[in-house]
Amino acid sequence: MLNWGRVLTAMVTPFAADGSLDEPGIRRLVDYLLDHGSDGLVASGTTGESPTLTWDEKLTLFSLVKEAVAGRGAVIAGTGGNNTAEAVKLSQEAGKLGMDGILLVAPYYNKPSQEGLYRHFRTIAEAVPLPVMIYNVPGRTSVNIEAGTVLRLARDVPNIVAVKEASGNLMQVSEIIAHAPEGFRVYSGEDGLVLPILAVGGYGVVSVTSHLVGDDLNQMHKAFFSGNLREAARLHASMLPIVRACFQPSTPSPVPVKAALNMLGIPVGKPRLPLVEATEAERAVVAKALEDYGLLRKPQH
Repeated sequence: MLNWGRVLTAMVTPFAADGSLDEPGIRRLVDYLLDHGSDGLVASGTTGESPTLTWDEKLTLFSLVKEAVAGRGAVIAGTGGNNTAEAVKLSQEAGKLGMDGILLVAPYYNKPSQEGLYRHFRTIAEAVPLPVMIYNVPGRTSVNIEAGTVLRLARDVPNIVAVKEASGNLMQVSEIIAHAPEGFRVYSGEDGLVLPILAVGGYGVVSVTSHLVGDDLNQMHKAFFSGNLREAARLHASMLPIVRACFQPSTPSPVPVKAALNMLGIPVGKPRLPLVEATEAERAVVAKALEDYGLLRKPQH
């Protein structure tokens, strides 16, 4: 039985002042997340700035996170990409490091057909013994993995066991949930839609905002699955200002959440180019959301 948990954090990658991996910072962040509501972690996802990490850095990151977690939760390695053969090799290396699963983002830029997507994911999954989560995020990749393609993969490839759905299309999500094989799990890939996706049969979330409100996000899941829908709805609504602050239209994630963590005294460094640090205006939005939530003390005038 798959045991990844319901609240998975797509963790940022802490960088040192010179831009290299901050190994002590990675260990500190792992401990913080596991102590604050995360059931498991995704290393080197989009939030972890995977496009700017070298192969060696990714493998180092996987090892560091796995070692730091020390059996306290699942570790899922982001090994996807737009080169199928390279993704196969990286996934195999992740398997040797003892990862609990892999996350495969849809190929980006080359815009494969649905048949191309099917063959891409099937080829990688069949090359590794690990459970696989597909990641559909058309806003980033420019291609949507249609429900029919996800269902075909779920039926045909035994170790494709989950999808992280960030299409924003609840009809598509509902179709996958309604027709997927028993045990196939749909995780929300959008923090603002976690509760709606749970309501149509979703299992959990791969989250960015869990860096900041992981305890409440975990409590929302517990409330929902225990039947306390009023409390789940209250928690969902209470977290929305944090979601808005972390996903500002003027800058991509993980820029705002990195700014937030640094404000909270959890140093994760700057993003790597081509991403740049949050502007003063963007930081102000983050600071206000943190203050209003009670995570950051309001300045005294």
